Amino acid sequence: MKMKKLEDMQDLVSLCKRRGFIFQSSEIYGGLGSCWDYGPMGVELKRNVKDSWWKAMTFREDIDGIDAAILMHPQVWKASGHVDGFSDPLVDCKECKARFRADKIDLSAPCPSCKSKDSFTEPRDFNLMFETTMGPVKDSGSTVYLRPETAQGIFVNFLNVQTTMRRKLPFGIAQIGKSFRNEITPGNFTFRTREFEQMEMQYFIKPGTQKEAMEKWKEIRWKWHVDQGLTESKLRWHDHGTELAHYADAAFDIEYEFPIGWDEMEGIHSRTDFDLGRHAEFSGKNLNYVDQADGNKKYIPYVLETAVGCDRHILALLCDAYRVENPGEKEERVVLGFIPKMAPIKVAVMPLMKKEPLEAVARPLLEKLQTRYKCEYDVAGSIGKRYRRQDEIGTPYCITVDYDSLEDNSVTVRDRDSMAQERIKLEDIENYLLTKLGF
Repeated sequence: MKMKKLEDMQDLVSLCKRRGFIFQSSEIYGGLGSCWDYGPMGVELKRNVKDSWWKAMTFREDIDGIDAAILMHPQVWKASGHVDGFSDPLVDCKECKARFRADKIDLSAPCPSCKSKDSFTEPRDFNLMFETTMGPVKDSGSTVYLRPETAQGIFVNFLNVQTTMRRKLPFGIAQIGKSFRNEITPGNFTFRTREFEQMEMQYFIKPGTQKEAMEKWKEIRWKWHVDQGLTESKLRWHDHGTELAHYADAAFDIEYEFPIGWDEMEGIHSRTDFDLGRHAEFSGKNLNYVDQADGNKKYIPYVLETAVGCDRHILALLCDAYRVENPGEKEERVVLGFIPKMAPIKVAVMPLMKKEPLEAVARPLLEKLQTRYKCEYDVAGSIGKRYRRQDEIGTPYCITVDYDSLEDNSVTVRDRDSMAQERIKLEDIENYLLTKLGF
């Protein structure tokens, strides 16, 4: 059988729109640049990803979760360096007025948009934070920001979590939440957007143990991406080497080979004591940890960060799962080959026809399976077209109720990947799916 993997991102964009994964935000008004809405299938996929990450992080004895507010005291961003240093170099084309990141284009070359020569303005810093005001009157209200990262919500709650949960080093704090960046050149579908979701964990450690912590978390995080179903040969490490952020003493990225090329999905960074040190300085609060295991020594903990772009990981899952079997032939079919735990719909229940005797069997079966799995009831169109639709949304198993079911109390179960069909007794369906799906 011939098979083709995803080569053109536009094919995935089309599938995501057609099958309800991802829509352009405010589409009926012409859309809003680089903002996307997750549809019925996309929101289930996203929930599966977040649930998987949350369990991997917090179903252990050394990590707690929080959910910090998006709006924070403006001094948080002053302390973190975002007010003064969170910017990209921006240039404009004097002819067509297009804007570009100065570090991403050749300023000696013609404008990529209008091809005019020597038309760029001098680079200037462009702060990426979205700014708004808090208070009833704009002029007298205080300036606040939509957070550009979720990490600072964890750092300012370090002491709260450490004392209420009676934590001793090393321990971590995990969070999933929205962040906002006014990107100059967003694009490539959901890879770089102005509103996005992050899954971050900050692991607080004793100074001097950061190398050991780095190796530990690199191994844990690599395994998680592979366990999500991503092809391991499409993953690689990128070592930042000496090109580090001001707060870091080591940094590694897990990159995925998208159709647009290799790019970052997750960063694992050794942030030293920069964050807690700065917040202690700017807030005046004592954020020292008293190490009872080391003679009550007091110090600011170091931090080992793992930060995943939720939307980027979802995009990688979609790219990796996409395949076309028998391309260009009559038997061509498009499949999203998610592993079962990632599939938006686990089971589709299909009466062969929309007839009362068949639905009388199919409906109770659906209700029983829905107590354990996210299911879909699909009755419109020929059975072949319904199979193809379920293939495109990645449903691992389809169950068909036919007229023989009325006689033998059995149904036909079709496997997405092999297309093999088995006849299973209704009373055995739950155990069958438990074995096949693994949960």
